[in-house]
Amino acid sequence: MDIGVVLQCTPPAARVVELARLAETHGFSHVWTFDSHLLWQEPYVIHSQILAATRKVVVGPMVTNPATRDWTVTASTFATLNDMFGNRTLCGIGRGDSAVRTLGGKPATLATLRESVEVIRELGNGRSARVGDTVVRLPWAAESRLEVWVAGYGPRVLDLAGAVADGFILQLADPDITAWTIARVRAAAERVGRDPASVQICAAAPAYVTDGSDAMLAHARQQCRWFGAMVGNHVADIVSKYGTGTDIPAALTDFIQGRQDYDYNQHGRAGNVHAEFVPDTIVDRFCLLGTPDDHLARLRELERLGVDQFAVYLQHDAKTATLQAYGESVLPRLTQPVIATEAVD
Repeated sequence: MDIGVVLQCTPPAARVVELARLAETHGFSHVWTFDSHLLWQEPYVIHSQILAATRKVVVGPMVTNPATRDWTVTASTFATLNDMFGNRTLCGIGRGDSAVRTLGGKPATLATLRESVEVIRELGNGRSARVGDTVVRLPWAAESRLEVWVAGYGPRVLDLAGAVADGFILQLADPDITAWTIARVRAAAERVGRDPASVQICAAAPAYVTDGSDAMLAHARQQCRWFGAMVGNHVADIVSKYGTGTDIPAALTDFIQGRQDYDYNQHGRAGNVHAEFVPDTIVDRFCLLGTPDDHLARLRELERLGVDQFAVYLQHDAKTATLQAYGESVLPRLTQPVIATEAVD
């Protein structure tokens, strides 16, 4: 299993770049960033600096959207970064949340999302794509290679991911919900004749390493409670569309009953006052909290379910400590050791 990290583009940008560099030195494989240009700084500018400061990590947004950015510009940006830094980008995309809603807009339709995935991927891989009535191509991007991963929670976006995406991003780490989403994505892939295993799966959630004490666990929960509120925004849309009592797991929908208004000025922040409705049980299920052994156990469970990458949301008061704890106590134990010599009979 790959382990990535998700960063906000909170000023100063140099701090974001430094966290990305530290993540690579501790063995993380991917560096993702939020893409919400009003709330935080412009991610693609920062991506170029992350790529310049690192050697191997793959970099991309978690997630961009087809509403606030022209699809051809998005594809050109990735292709340019690939030309400069050697095919180390990845496009995570969804219908749009904070980047769209802060402008008074609405998330894109699934039809628009699907079309944008196809346009961005074709152009980002140096191929031609139809945009409206025009067929276009980036003539200088023949060597660019770009995967497009779709993020979401609802049944229809899961079906879309299985049908057209290179990967699927689930922004939580609850095993039961993870199992349901993976099954739905893979079934959709199989229906259109794709190899279900070809769709890569990424689960992403805050991770907070503790010393095992009740006091530190309580602190970790408070630092990560914001994540349940963020997920609740998407879940509220699902409930309004599909209602309850469907095949959507109650574990995903029931917790938003106490949800009220949400202020995007506090989006993704520890201590978000709009997260008070999120109970401890949701924080424990959606996030990874506890000792390194606790983290390793959950990661192995997610891996058994089919998760190819877990991405650590690093929005709390222990950013560098979490990177170090994972680098020293978690990542080395995820892989089978390779020995230098073997006895010969």
